[in-house]
Amino acid sequence: MVQFLLKKGAGEISNLTVALEQLRDRVRSCRRCFNLAEDELCWVCSSAKRNHQLLCVLEEPSDLLAIERAGLFTGVYHVLGGRLSPIDGIGPSDLHIAALESRLRSGTIQELIIATNPTVEGEVTGQYLAALATPLVDRITRLAYGLPMGGELEYLDESTLYQALAGRRDFNGSAASQLPR
Repeated sequence: MVQFLLKKGAGEISNLTVALEQLRDRVRSCRRCFNLAEDELCWVCSSAKRNHQLLCVLEEPSDLLAIERAGLFTGVYHVLGGRLSPIDGIGPSDLHIAALESRLRSGTIQELIIATNPTVEGEVTGQYLAALATPLVDRITRLAYGLPMGGELEYLDESTLYQALAGRRDFNGSAASQLPR
């Protein structure tokens, strides 16, 4: 990027400087979900077209953008701002968990989708959130794990294969919880 900017000259560097200053001055956290926003509420929270009873919990705003790119989710989000990591000294008070609990206590959320990353810290965070939400929400779900499209079985780790087998579905797409494991 540095070489590109130097090749383009001072004008491009000035434009980038102005853009970064505008970013610093305009972008903040949404007061409801902690996504990036230019106003008090982000574009998702302010939309009347979204299902505000369906809440998806994510680690970072970049995770929200990834889910939005898929084009299937119509609910709203809550961005934690990271994940629990006792080794790194990151506990519940370091994340937006109190605000999540407040949203859940409002009684408007019918389903909580836990979409933390499939890492050790993400799993710990997901378990913590599920325990927190159990008395507050009727339905708590987790994103499915499994095989990536285009992947080959011989190159997958044991944990991915285990999750794919444990979460398998009928061939027509319905959940296969009734199948013997």
